Amino acid sequence: MASFIKRHRWHFYFWSVQLLGWGGLVFIAYAFTPDMEGYKGSKLFYYGLIATFVIGISATGLLRYFLKRILNFDEFDSKQLFKILMGIAIAVLVYFGLSYGFGYLVGKYTDEDVKIPEMYRDLGIGLMLVNSLIIILGWTVFYLSVKIAVKLNANRLERAELTSTLRQAQLNTLKGQVNPHFMFNSLNNIRGLMLEDVEKSRDMLTKLSEMLRYSLTKNNVNAIALEEELEMVDNYIALSKIQFEDRLVFTKEVDKETLAFQIPPMIIQLLVENAAKHGISNLKSGGTIKLMTQKTDNSLCIKVMNTGKLIINDTSTHLGLKNIRQRLRLLYGANASFLLEEVDGEVVATINIPLP
Repeated sequence: MASFIKRHRWHFYFWSVQLLGWGGLVFIAYAFTPDMEGYKGSKLFYYGLIATFVIGISATGLLRYFLKRILNFDEFDSKQLFKILMGIAIAVLVYFGLSYGFGYLVGKYTDEDVKIPEMYRDLGIGLMLVNSLIIILGWTVFYLSVKIAVKLNANRLERAELTSTLRQAQLNTLKGQVNPHFMFNSLNNIRGLMLEDVEKSRDMLTKLSEMLRYSLTKNNVNAIALEEELEMVDNYIALSKIQFEDRLVFTKEVDKETLAFQIPPMIIQLLVENAAKHGISNLKSGGTIKLMTQKTDNSLCIKVMNTGKLIINDTSTHLGLKNIRQRLRLLYGANASFLLEEVDGEVVATINIPLP
């Protein structure tokens, strides 16, 4: 039963509301109809209630079948509006015709001598027609309101799903940009040392393989523990020190409380790589790269500082910086920040990531 309802839930919802709605209307008619001249206690009155229920469900059921076939909210135009009005008019006539016909037949063939109240007798056909119009029009407004609400909700869910898919695709593209970036630099280093020092080349290949394994295994996730990222940074520094030798000094001040915090993979490695490539490599005497992490009230603060001046070449694509900003925006919106500045002869990159 549950699986059947799940497969046909909208039909189930419609007919549940349909039965409850018309049942409620019949109950209201029974409760608020004045008992004049014994009319309310007659069989004719109860026949009328039953007829209202059956005719109402039949007429609106047919109207719903018609509306389902013509409605297309994605391409709604005046032709559809005209068809809706025509459908309402036909449903009103069907409801009125069946109600009047039923009343006529019951009044003619019933053997019960019932005096119809003077108020109903005077209003007659006009009252039945107006009543039919109000009921069918009210039903149509309710039905279309539900259909529009369902359509809007479906559109909202579809937009949310598309946004999520697009965001994930953008993140995957950005992470794909990271891998070739450090891979290219590392392979160049290995090529330069291949003929000079075999042992160093082997060491670099080992570090490179560890970094490649890391990037491949973490490429499908959006967050990892800070401790895992620091291991990759240590591999990168070890690889870079073989190239820079004594020109590169690396220090860390990591708050132990931050080691378990979740961060985007390879984001610190990008900062360190940027510091080495655009900072230390441009200084003949070399310099220092310092990594700091600390917890503030509501965020994780990551700082990478390097000796040198902040000089951004206009011909550069700034891929690494754009990558960081875009990934933070996609993952955290306006709650995360990235700042690159020069402070007292050092280039300072600061990332603030909101804590859950």
